[in-house]
Amino acid sequence: MPITSSRLAVTAAGAVLLAALAACSPTAGSKQNPGAAPPASTGAVAIPVGAGPQATYTAAAQPAPGSCHFRYTADKQPLPDQACTPGATSPAVTQANLSSTICKTGGYTSGIRPPVNITGKEKAENAKSYGYTGPMGDAEYDHLISLQLGGDPNDPRNLWIQPPSPDHVPGKGPNNPKDPVETRLHTAICKGQVTLVAAQQAIVTDWTTAEAKLGLKPDGSASAAVDPDDSSN
Repeated sequence: MPITSSRLAVTAAGAVLLAALAACSPTAGSKQNPGAAPPASTGAVAIPVGAGPQATYTAAAQPAPGSCHFRYTADKQPLPDQACTPGATSPAVTQANLSSTICKTGGYTSGIRPPVNITGKEKAENAKSYGYTGPMGDAEYDHLISLQLGGDPNDPRNLWIQPPSPDHVPGKGPNNPKDPVETRLHTAICKGQVTLVAAQQAIVTDWTTAEAKLGLKPDGSASAAVDPDDSSN
């Protein structure tokens, strides 16, 4: 009789264990809550953080010649190589200090921009990285995350030689429709319509869709002044 009781106890314990395992299985969970959705993905990309503004700048080393490749949207607007130019943010600009940095009355970017003698050298080398052979005066050495959006001033991951857009007139200098997008995103940040991080994420993903992704409506301007953050040199 004691042996039989012991066997019954073992059998009962085994039944309890099997029931517990069944309750924890994915199949059992789906039966209990068939409408449950999988965890939502934010779609956010990890943006590198640069060194931030410097008292003096030196020309940054660029990717190896021919190692970077332009991408293009359906309407032929240029986008950078995501491996070579993923963007880089400045640690000096945060959501908490907008009023004393990019949204500061009187401006912020002019005091942190690298000088032309530095960016000119970098632009020439970056043209080799991307295999750009067009007129240098028609291409812009562009901050992917512009300075007015908290981009790093001289991190090579945040700068690329942006070729002319489709409606460009040769010899007329850069025509960069990305610039007014950046200006409108800056306005939206400073008005509290979008966060700094959200704007940075949108611009590095695809500047042509950044406003739509953030739920912002372009003001309909056909053109805008060149973004002072960037230079054709």
